[in-house]
Amino acid sequence: MTAHDAVAGSPAPQGKPRKAAFAAWIGSALEYYDFFIFGSAAALVFPKVFFSGSDTASATLQSLATFGVAYAARPIGAVILGHIGDRLGRRKIMVSTLILMGLATFLIGCLPTYAQVGGLAPALLITLRVLQGLSAAGEQASANSMTLEHAPADRRGYFTSFTLNGTQAGQILATLVFIPVAAMPEHQLLTWGWRIPFLASAVVAVAGWVIRRKLEETPVFEQAAANNAVAKLPLAVLLRDHWAEVLRVMCAALIATVSTIFTVWALSYATSDNVGLEKSVMLWVSVSANGAALLSLPLWAKLSDRIGRKPVFLVGSVGSAVMIPLYLWAISTGSYPLIFLTGILTLGVVYSAANGIWPSLYGEKFTTAVRLSGMAIGTQIGFAIAGFAVTFAAEIAGPDGSNWQGVAIFTAVLCAISSLSVLSGRETHRIPTEDLGLKPGRTATPARETATV
Repeated sequence: MTAHDAVAGSPAPQGKPRKAAFAAWIGSALEYYDFFIFGSAAALVFPKVFFSGSDTASATLQSLATFGVAYAARPIGAVILGHIGDRLGRRKIMVSTLILMGLATFLIGCLPTYAQVGGLAPALLITLRVLQGLSAAGEQASANSMTLEHAPADRRGYFTSFTLNGTQAGQILATLVFIPVAAMPEHQLLTWGWRIPFLASAVVAVAGWVIRRKLEETPVFEQAAANNAVAKLPLAVLLRDHWAEVLRVMCAALIATVSTIFTVWALSYATSDNVGLEKSVMLWVSVSANGAALLSLPLWAKLSDRIGRKPVFLVGSVGSAVMIPLYLWAISTGSYPLIFLTGILTLGVVYSAANGIWPSLYGEKFTTAVRLSGMAIGTQIGFAIAGFAVTFAAEIAGPDGSNWQGVAIFTAVLCAISSLSVLSGRETHRIPTEDLGLKPGRTATPARETATV
């Protein structure tokens, strides 16, 4: 069987980068609103709602593990949705993933509690969390591929950053919704209050269909399809010809541990009996940090279009290894001004340097024929480890959850792995879009580079 691994002929016609970036932004915001409200609920509510049959420490550990379950499902979703996206186009994945996420999240808000049905409650919760993970696996990779392939070659970093900008906006929205919910009297919170953010996601399915149904396919993918250069088995081509880049992306994606530790474990630690900080105040820390990220993400991305992806990413990954210990230390002091300062610098500024440019950095490592599969599989394996990092952190913190130093070291080590992975790759920001993913010195030619499976 033969699959074409590069697009032949003249460069693809100009895309519509602003339209693609807006569709990526709004879709990611809506979808990751759903994804992140689960994280807040897992830290603050689910231990008492779905795992009340266990002691407090075990219930918290089990609840945080459900947060990671979605990340375990994401590599499976990446293989399936990556194949569909590289065979049939990016647009179909962008529409379907948003609808799946909205439906799964709405159903979580309808679930019975442990007190009502016993062990069936957490089993149903895990099942729906898996569906969330499958959806998220295709969302970012398809949105990033769509935006990158529509963008001018010299502004790919800037336009692809809007996918992550939408993700941050979704996290802000999720946190803002949870602030008044978390402030409810405990009885109301645990009986019906926690359901409100999940039930509100019913609008996601409708919004996703309205926003993305008229989005045009990317010029380079349409050109690939016209030239019969769409791989019949993208996964086979990817693993044979691009396995090293998949491995690099997987290791680089471990940087996402910074986000999960900041968003979920640090929130659980700060509001635990050991520290005793107010839930609502800590949620405002997240809102403030993500608000700063909305501003810094496109700025870092524009810088990467000028000086390259690697130096900007390394600022974020190395800087995060330094800042996470400072943030967790600030929480241990109980000083709210210090927590806000270090939180904004950590997530809103430093981490955003890596977070804002990974869509272009990773996407530029692959050809059009396997780009969505390569990004999806590489990132989702790395993100799966990052998701379960919350559970690992809970174990490292010990029975009383007070060993923040161990959690900080663990996070810094993963940041170091991410940094080394990016250092080992080549710079790609000046390579023409139609030549991305080809070996150095090669360009797309009328003769086509073919791959025999």
